[in-house]
Amino acid sequence: MLLALTLLTGGALLTLVLGVLGGGDPVAVLPLGVAYALLATLGFRWVQRRDRRWWSGAYVLVGLVLASIVFALAPGVGATLFLVVLVSQCVLLLPLPVTAVVIAMVPMVHAGMPLIEGVREGLGTLVAVVFAAVVTELLRREQAMRRELATAHQQLRDRTAEVERLAAAQERNRLARDIHDGLGHSLTVVAMQLQAARALLAHGSDEHGPVDGVLAKAQHQSQSALAEVRRSVRVLREPRVVPPLPEVLRDLAAESSAAGLPTALTVVGDERPVSETVHEALFRTAQEGLTNVRKHAAASRAELVLDYAAAAVRVEVRDDGRGAGTPDPDDTGVGLLGLRERAEDLGGRLELAAAPGGGCALTVEVPA
Repeated sequence: MLLALTLLTGGALLTLVLGVLGGGDPVAVLPLGVAYALLATLGFRWVQRRDRRWWSGAYVLVGLVLASIVFALAPGVGATLFLVVLVSQCVLLLPLPVTAVVIAMVPMVHAGMPLIEGVREGLGTLVAVVFAAVVTELLRREQAMRRELATAHQQLRDRTAEVERLAAAQERNRLARDIHDGLGHSLTVVAMQLQAARALLAHGSDEHGPVDGVLAKAQHQSQSALAEVRRSVRVLREPRVVPPLPEVLRDLAAESSAAGLPTALTVVGDERPVSETVHEALFRTAQEGLTNVRKHAAASRAELVLDYAAAAVRVEVRDDGRGAGTPDPDDTGVGLLGLRERAEDLGGRLELAAAPGGGCALTVEVPA
């Protein structure tokens, strides 16, 4: 838009120069025309950068006086174009009511003409400057909409990048929980079984049966860990079939019993399907709970309780061990943190408290 106004100003000045050279206009109009051209180009850019209304008002007033003098000396196309440029710049600098006042003043440059001719010429000039004002306002609004659209696009790109970062962080957290709850659980069992085998060897046992049995369990558990890793990789590639929750908890109780901690499963209420995320959260809670019992509780038995309540599903891991005591210094608490995050993501809660009659109870409850 600024380029178009600059070209229009240059065309008006050239028209004045041709008028003087043709002998129809006085020479005195040239310095005034050059002064207006400099004001309409350099002066306009300077006022725009100041962004103050009183500077803009002073600029328009000086421009109107100068253009009127030029028109009085050489009433023709060049002077009229100066007025058109002035009105367009007024639209860019001042509110529309002020621009309307300037537009109303422009036809007064024909005041010295005979009445009929003045009305005819004034009406033509008025139509020209109104048309220029309307076009300039439309262009101004279109440019403003383009800037707003560019800002909106940038904000959308920023929001999209933020969503991608949050999604990546959420996925990293999920993978970290899966590694800890799945592979970490299996490796913990393997470590405990290997520790038991070393203890038997340290006591000088000559019987290979007990040692071989413990090592066989460790081998089986390591194979389970490998299967867990493969399962996790498959999950990332394709959907998986999830067995019913009571079935996987029953297998988990059998695995825990085979590892040396007798574990029973109790199901309360009528079984009903749950979502995959709820299924995963409840299963991982039971798995982590039994791992912690074997590592810290010194318990003789454990119990899994799956309760299908009216509005929620609850899993509880109970043991008859030493209860909630001083945490193991080697335990970083990542497991319970991951379980709590799972529960909170589903709108549920996680609790670790003393169990009735001794031991601990780890409970997770999520909406059904």
